Amino acid sequence: MTVFIFILLGLVILVAGYIITLYNNLVALKHRVSQAWSNIDILLKQRHEELPKLVATCKEYMEYEQATLERVISARNMVSNAASNNDLAALGVAETTLRKGLGQLFALAENYPDLKANDSFRHLQARISDLENGIADRRELYNDVVNQNNTRIEQFPDVLVANFFKFGPKELLEFSDEETTDVDIKGLFHS
Repeated sequence: MTVFIFILLGLVILVAGYIITLYNNLVALKHRVSQAWSNIDILLKQRHEELPKLVATCKEYMEYEQATLERVISARNMVSNAASNNDLAALGVAETTLRKGLGQLFALAENYPDLKANDSFRHLQARISDLENGIADRRELYNDVVNQNNTRIEQFPDVLVANFFKFGPKELLEFSDEETTDVDIKGLFHS
């Protein structure tokens, strides 16, 4: 009987250890999702600070492009609001609008040789392009971590621990279909 108790006790310890390991892995994954989002948020804030400088520089040269400049600032504010509210669906739409506005702004800059030659404009354009690339990279990492999280909490036996401790799925950061379609370069110059 004593051997049976030791075997039973050993099994209980093994099962408890396994559950603890699953729980700790799910917690680590949850925090990786938060960290990945935080990395995107940092870049969004940096871009948010750079855009008014770009618009101010463009205003000095682009007398007739006020609608484009206003669209960029409006989209910037939409991105900021969506990011601060952790509304990933709204962020995807706002990002698409902002990127479209920036594309149009940079295309229109081609019509202003003095603006294109301005060191401040070139620096800001390069800085924003770098931030855009960083956001795209971080978005890919974020979505990868979210997929790992969502897969783990649905797999057996993780699903048992996830449901018991209320680990939930996370939302992917997706941009609208406009983001993946070909850009109409001619249309950008004639808008």
